[in-house]
Amino acid sequence: MLRFVALFIALLFTAPAAAQSLQAQYEAFLEGTIWPQAKLAGISRKAFDGAMGAKRLNTDIPGLVKPGSKEPPRRMRQAEFSAPAKYFNERNIGYITATGRSLARKHASTLASIEKTYGVPARILLAIWGRESGFGRVDIPHDAFQVLGTKAFMSTRPELFRRELINALVIVQLGHASPSAMRSSWAGAMGQPQFLPSSYLQYAVDFDGNGHPDIWNSVPDTLASIAAYLKASGWVPGRDWGFEVTVPASISCALEGPDRGKRISDWAKLGIRRVSGKPFPEHEARAEGFLLMPAGRQGPAFIATPNFYVIKEYNESDLYALFVGHAGDRIQWGDSRFSAGWDRTDSMLRSDIAKMQRVLEGKGYDVGGADGLPGFKTRRSIGDWQGKNGRTPTCWPSNALISAIR
Repeated sequence: MLRFVALFIALLFTAPAAAQSLQAQYEAFLEGTIWPQAKLAGISRKAFDGAMGAKRLNTDIPGLVKPGSKEPPRRMRQAEFSAPAKYFNERNIGYITATGRSLARKHASTLASIEKTYGVPARILLAIWGRESGFGRVDIPHDAFQVLGTKAFMSTRPELFRRELINALVIVQLGHASPSAMRSSWAGAMGQPQFLPSSYLQYAVDFDGNGHPDIWNSVPDTLASIAAYLKASGWVPGRDWGFEVTVPASISCALEGPDRGKRISDWAKLGIRRVSGKPFPEHEARAEGFLLMPAGRQGPAFIATPNFYVIKEYNESDLYALFVGHAGDRIQWGDSRFSAGWDRTDSMLRSDIAKMQRVLEGKGYDVGGADGLPGFKTRRSIGDWQGKNGRTPTCWPSNALISAIR
């Protein structure tokens, strides 16, 4: 009993001591590593201390590791891969489209001016605004400097977050925002459009003319900043993002991808049709399009345009870009769900998908990296493997397929 009490008392005092030691290391890191870099970037000591002087580590942030470690975060549990259908929860998308239509009317003149300036349709701007921050209504809970400082010290990508921390300090030094105003997500993305500091410095726009870009409080600045980002990423004015289509069985799902484009009229000659029954617009038919099957043969199919991949520059997920395009369509033209449904898919661990990806890489397939996420390169590699092994290509993983690909 006495040994148990002694052990308990030792643990009681050791944990706070360890935390204090980590905090001391963090303070030394800020002074010895970040301050010299900040000084070189033209940050004054006053601005540095105002942003970082009273900041403490936030060890509740997901994905942290011991300082200097490159090992995967222990606190990040292996999450199951969610079926694509869950991404298009009708309650969520219904809220965004209904609210987006209301705000389109409220901010009509501002949106028209932004579209004229940047060439990006209002419906796309509204869909991104809604997806990123619930049109500015979602609480942005964190102090950007605490988040960026913590992740610069304790993440698997410290170089990235050190750069972003310096960029955040530059924002303060330039007088664009005060440290207390710079609220962010747990990943350091700031304000209503969820920009990292580097994106703020590159793309944030003072559209309301008050002297500085305010992506935390200003609707015109938020919407114009999103538009500036998309324009710089290559948005093509006058083109749509894509069209839902039917893909005949004679066309392999392994033809998917932005590097396997054809003129849309050529896709039509192969038998691909819009689900609406209408022909592709003439100006689109003459231009390049890409087969997009985000759940392989187990979900809706699309012919995407280059603008779809511009949206992916904002967020690299296929499902994110599809959500934005679909929500934008519904904001402008009314609620209409996808014609094809999402089939029920197996519940899979990312670790299992990553193992399958590594096996496919060993067989010479380009899966786009063994990250446990079935992007288009993984999907079409699955389809190619299935075709070569006497299976009907589905271009989508399953537990049985993961077991079969060895």
